Order: sequence, then structure tokens, then C-alpha cells
Amino acid sequence: MPGENVTVWSLFFLEGFSRYPRLEVVLFAFSLVMYLVTILGNSTLILITVLDSRLQTPMYLFLGNLSFMDICYTSASIPTLLVNLLSSKKTIIFSGCAVQMYLSLSMGSTECVLLAVMAYDRYVAICNPLRYPIIMNRQVCVQMATISWVTGCLTALLETSFALQIPLCGNIINHFTCEILAVLKLACVSSLLMDMVMLVVSILLLPIPMLLICISYGFILSTILRISSTEGRNKAFSTCGAHLTVVILYYGAALSMYLKPSSSNSQEIDKIISLLYGVLTPMLNPIIYSLRNKEVKDAVKKLLGKVPLAPSV
Repeated sequence: MPGENVTVWSLFFLEGFSRYPRLEVVLFAFSLVMYLVTILGNSTLILITVLDSRLQTPMYLFLGNLSFMDICYTSASIPTLLVNLLSSKKTIIFSGCAVQMYLSLSMGSTECVLLAVMAYDRYVAICNPLRYPIIMNRQVCVQMATISWVTGCLTALLETSFALQIPLCGNIINHFTCEILAVLKLACVSSLLMDMVMLVVSILLLPIPMLLICISYGFILSTILRISSTEGRNKAFSTCGAHLTVVILYYGAALSMYLKPSSSNSQEIDKIISLLYGVLTPMLNPIIYSLRNKEVKDAVKKLLGKVPLAPSV
């Protein structure tokens, strides 16, 4: 606003769940357990995709990338949350806030694109099985994974750069992390350019990939229903079931956060959604893939030494 003094803040206070002190201990235990399970589960998936030759296929290449993203995403915010839940001074320095904002945005954005890539992979595998090895060769898979990372990192850099240039009239963030929407609520003036950037990026990374996923699964469903054998249909459904479950969990939370009307009364709900989005979903991903995939379960058993390693062919 004209004539108003604007301070360049070097320290931010994360309000988090400080309004509910009795709840903080419960949230600490919940978040710690979920975070440890997330790290263990996703690290195990990455390890088995590297060590087991049967899992060195396009689907597991993408799954390894997804697991790595989930580790980075949770590690960007959950350690800070755990410290602040037990601390009376819930603070974060400016540079730490900027890094946290960028990592959360880049990992989340990359995952949006990667889930669409994984849907296309399942489409080719089921609808064009004979051409699958040619279409989804290793070079193409690496290129598609790289495009996902570059898209996510560049859009996050764009959003973070614009957000950090907006003058803030306060340093108390009503969130448990430097989430971009919570930080922008401190802006002294509204920025049409920032609003446009957020809208364009949100449309680019949420409805468009989701539309591509829906189109892919439309063709997949049509192909599966034409399979004559019950065993073949069940196998095809099982192959896609884990990915589709992850897509519903991920996009459901993301859409509820970034494409809903803003409201001053919705901040507490946003924090709960963010906590589930940032902890529960990454934890469930490896569990969902493990429970619905016999190859993953067999690879985990081998890793744990419960069954002998199969001879190399």
C-alpha cells in the first residue's frame, strides 16, 4: 500500500498447530512414524528396482523416480515440522523458507507430470503390448523422466522467484511450512502477475496431466473389457490398480488445495490437508505398489533374504 513501511524479513514464525498445544504431541508422534515409514518404504522400493534385474523395466524406472520424489518432498518440510511441534520458538530463516518452498513446489510439480507419464506407460503396455519394448525403450523412458523433472523444477523456480519478490507486511506464517499460498497471504499488495503465474502453473500441472491420465485410462479400460479371459482382465486391472489409486490420492489432495476458492476460514483445513498430502500420501505409495504387485513383494522377500536369489538367465 502507498506510504506503508515494508520490512525485508530475515526470520519467519511458523504458527503451525500452536493453537492446539495438546494436539501437538499427538501430531509429532503421528508425523514421526509416518515420516520414518515413508523413508523406509520408498528407500526399499528404490533399492529393489536397482538390485533386482526383473524390475529394471520402464514402469519401475518411473516408480523409482516417484519414490525419490516422495523422499525429497517429505524431507523438505517434515523435519522442520517435527522440531517446531516440540519447540516454543517455531522459526525458520528466510533462506531456509525459500529452499523449503522451492523443494516442495518442485517435487510436487514433478510428480504431477510423472504420474501422467506413468499412465501413458500403462496405456502402451496394455493397448500396444507387441510394440511396447520399441515405444518405451530405455532412452525414451529416461527422456520422459527428465522432462518431468525439468518441467517441475522450472515451474517451481518461476513461482518461487515471483513469490520472494512480493513485499510482505508480516512474518508470521499461518502454516507449519513455508507453503507458497500461506506465504502469499502476508503480501502487502495483491499481485496480478503472481496470480496469473499461479493460475497458469496450476492449470498446466493439475487439470492437463489429469486429463491425459483420464484419456489413457479410458483407452486402457476399453482394451481390458475386450479381453476374453478372466485371468487376463484381472492381471490388467492389477497392473493399473496401484497407479490409479496413487493418482486419486495425489490429485484429490492437490486439487483441493490449489484449485479451490480462497477463504480466510479455510486455513486450518488447508493445514490438515497439507499434512495428509505431505505425509500420508508419500507413505502410502510404496505400500500400495507392494500390496498390489507380486513382483515387488517377491523382490522385497529376496532383499530380506527370505527366499533364495533366482539364477541369472
